Amino acid sequence: MKLDVGKLNSFYSPAQILFDVGFTVGSGEVVALLGRNGAGKSTTFKSLVGLVGRREGEIRFEGEEISRLPTYEIARRGLGYVPEDRRVFGELTVEENLEVGRQPPRDGVTTWTPERLYELFPNLAEMRKRPGGQMSGGEQQMLTISRTLMGNPSLVLLDEPSEGLAPKIIEQMADAILKMKKEGLGILLSEQNLHFARLISDRAYILEKGRIRFSGTIAELEANEAVRNQYLAV
Repeated sequence: MKLDVGKLNSFYSPAQILFDVGFTVGSGEVVALLGRNGAGKSTTFKSLVGLVGRREGEIRFEGEEISRLPTYEIARRGLGYVPEDRRVFGELTVEENLEVGRQPPRDGVTTWTPERLYELFPNLAEMRKRPGGQMSGGEQQMLTISRTLMGNPSLVLLDEPSEGLAPKIIEQMADAILKMKKEGLGILLSEQNLHFARLISDRAYILEKGRIRFSGTIAELEANEAVRNQYLAV
């Protein structure tokens, strides 16, 4: 397994947000972490890369225990993180934003270059000199994913990649994620959009109030209307 998480508990000051959360992600696998707003999805991602106040439990990435490592060391080991708020450098061009994310090639992992990323996201190829702050939300999402891929990760965390995007851009995003999967990249995405998750995911976990409430294949989730209504319906 690329990522194996067990009994993860996370805290912001005295408040506990996650309770014994556990899941796995394999090579070339897309796993969806589903749940309503406030379920703990973003906190789970921040916990994996060391951006919460306190965390307990086991986080094994590429067979190595990383729960006590600082965030920059986790990134250097090839765990990529695309935050929900994108954090594009507004004054830098597309090309310059990509250079910020560059890391050396890794053995056994796809090496991404700007040209390969322009093939993955053709929209970016047409705006190489455009500042990040002058791009639409969908274009910024493509850019922040591309910037993360410039680090040549073996697994990527995508936090709400479809949020706020037009239907056409969502289709392009789904196509790009499936191409990333074909390259052997492991992908864990958090989503509220079940339709989007169905298009690209192999398995799903449902998080509710900081606890895992469902684990199974997408087909099993689609067949379980009671679970969908209880934990995903608005």
